Amino acid sequence: MTETGGRDCIVVGGGLLGMLTAYFLRREGLDVALLEQGKVCRESSWAGGGILSPLVPWDYPDAVSDLVQWSQRHYPALVRELQDISGIDPEWQQSGLLMVGVSLEPRIIHWQEKYPGDIEQLTARQVQQLEPCLTPITEMSLLLPEIAQIRNPRLCQALSACLKMQGVTVHEHTRVEGLRIETDRITGISTDRGEYHTGCVVVAAGAWSKSVLAGILPVLPVDPVRGQMIQFAASPRLLRHIVLAEGHYLIPRKDGLVLAGSTLENTGFDNKTTPEAMEMLSEFAVRLLPGLADCNIVNHWAGLRPGKPDGIPVIGNHREIKGLFLNTGHFRNGVILAPASVQLLLDIMMGRESFTRPEPYSMQ
Repeated sequence: MTETGGRDCIVVGGGLLGMLTAYFLRREGLDVALLEQGKVCRESSWAGGGILSPLVPWDYPDAVSDLVQWSQRHYPALVRELQDISGIDPEWQQSGLLMVGVSLEPRIIHWQEKYPGDIEQLTARQVQQLEPCLTPITEMSLLLPEIAQIRNPRLCQALSACLKMQGVTVHEHTRVEGLRIETDRITGISTDRGEYHTGCVVVAAGAWSKSVLAGILPVLPVDPVRGQMIQFAASPRLLRHIVLAEGHYLIPRKDGLVLAGSTLENTGFDNKTTPEAMEMLSEFAVRLLPGLADCNIVNHWAGLRPGKPDGIPVIGNHREIKGLFLNTGHFRNGVILAPASVQLLLDIMMGRESFTRPEPYSMQ
């Protein structure tokens, strides 16, 4: 299959970042196509927990926090827009984030002064009143009541439906074999299904971005990091807040499902689940929320995150090849960073001032 007419822009990667990039570009009036080597939204975008915050927000550089703050402000409006168009509810809800055994230390106060938001110090008794089904807590804890979550598979379903309704052409099962470059300009993409002609390419292929850019950007520091999660069929209200403890977390969904995650494994592109991870996550979950011992584990899955050592995504244009852009390397924070990352990229592409400086995210 060969496209001869050309497109204003082609997005490579059908995860949340790629689909949202295509959606934003289409809103700007561009003729857009999206290429995905498998099925859209079946990798880390589908596999994550959908917490709309980094797990420990003050552990990240300002470049990440700036994107987080913008996304958190704009997520509700984006969700309403996608739901209105698609009829699919992504289930945004303000669950709050309870961080067990964490005290309000000076570095957290300093971070809060720069990035205002409610942080409440709770006694062990207050935690028990807030979440009576948790195992008894003996330590001080923190509550971030404004933190929300989203059901990321439903968000992706809504976005996929919107792309179709807005006229974005999506080519699934289309593997990129190379980017076509003449002198210093992108002219198209070679795939296992033929040639696609365009003067604009956005690579948003997550953990696979390095292979798409092989020979063009060989030092891109983005590598796959496997994360495994499990899901319990629990009763609604067994757990009310997202709870972080021992480096892992529980996430309650509206229908009573409780997610437990996750692992961090450097296994290359192996996305198989393992019995060891199942056992570790289930033991953690039941230890923290004993009522889960009576609940069935109904799902166990793994996804490959686009890991980057400093956690700062790569967003922007290639310095030497005109028309080539990147939006990748979001590691564990792809869902929360997606709206801000796409807005920043769009502003760079359109040559206009954005809500933050683009330099921290540029390709080196």
